[in-house]
Amino acid sequence: MNAFTIKDLENLTGIKAHTIRIWEQRYNFLKPQRTETNIRYYTNEELKTVLNISLLNKYGFKISHIDRMDAAEMQQRILQLTDTQAVQERNVNELVQEMIDLHVDNIDRLLGDHIEQKGVERTVLKLIFPFLEKIGILWLTGHINPAQEHLVTNVIRQKLLVAIDRTPLPVNPKQQVMLFLPEGEYHELGLLFLYYLMKSRGLATIYLGANVPIKDVAYVVKLKKPDIIFSHLTSTASNFSMEKFLNKVSLHFTGTPTIISGSQTLYYKKSIPAGVSFKQSLAEVMDLITELSLKS
Repeated sequence: MNAFTIKDLENLTGIKAHTIRIWEQRYNFLKPQRTETNIRYYTNEELKTVLNISLLNKYGFKISHIDRMDAAEMQQRILQLTDTQAVQERNVNELVQEMIDLHVDNIDRLLGDHIEQKGVERTVLKLIFPFLEKIGILWLTGHINPAQEHLVTNVIRQKLLVAIDRTPLPVNPKQQVMLFLPEGEYHELGLLFLYYLMKSRGLATIYLGANVPIKDVAYVVKLKKPDIIFSHLTSTASNFSMEKFLNKVSLHFTGTPTIISGSQTLYYKKSIPAGVSFKQSLAEVMDLITELSLKS
């Protein structure tokens, strides 16, 4: 059983901690336990309950009405929500709940069904990214076992790999992009999605993967001569230095434009070497891919 703090519930549901405390006082659906130092903590089931309640409350149901529902009626009401945003949030919440219970087959089925109905790109943008963003706080605070993280990310990774494999190779492309993650960066999902986007839009791609030493990247650059080098930094190792990484990129990739995206670029305030540029949002990355695809 995981033990979640009231702050975890706030981050996952969007419901303020003081509102959750008021609900506890007035209604019966939440009964947190307390540590020896009198700090509230919540079980898996209570987290799932608050996710469901916050969704119903956001889309028109009064808390007093929800409090009178049993579990079956609550689930029925959730399934009856038809607003597009509500359906998206329901799907994200369902993934969170299945992850908490380690129901890997259900996660695989949910993602597979969504990809079949909506396509890979929409599934990533509207379901997988919001899901990863929502549970990121649990990874950071240690309230998700590493096994849960690995199981979930591996299911998503497999879906992306299948989609990439099924995408036809470009015919006579004029632009070639090489993608890699530097040493200490193992979070591959963002880069894999960019790989899919580029390949699906007719760009030739060389995918080196995660945790690649700069000297090895430089060797491939010398042989294959890509038009652009691309890296996406999500969560690097504690000893990773962005400044040293950028200096190595500038030294080894002279003459080849290098683009870096991802959350790590948002916090870097020093000067960026010549030949290197940042893309600090998904919109900027998408615009770049569109620009490159038009050249192809």
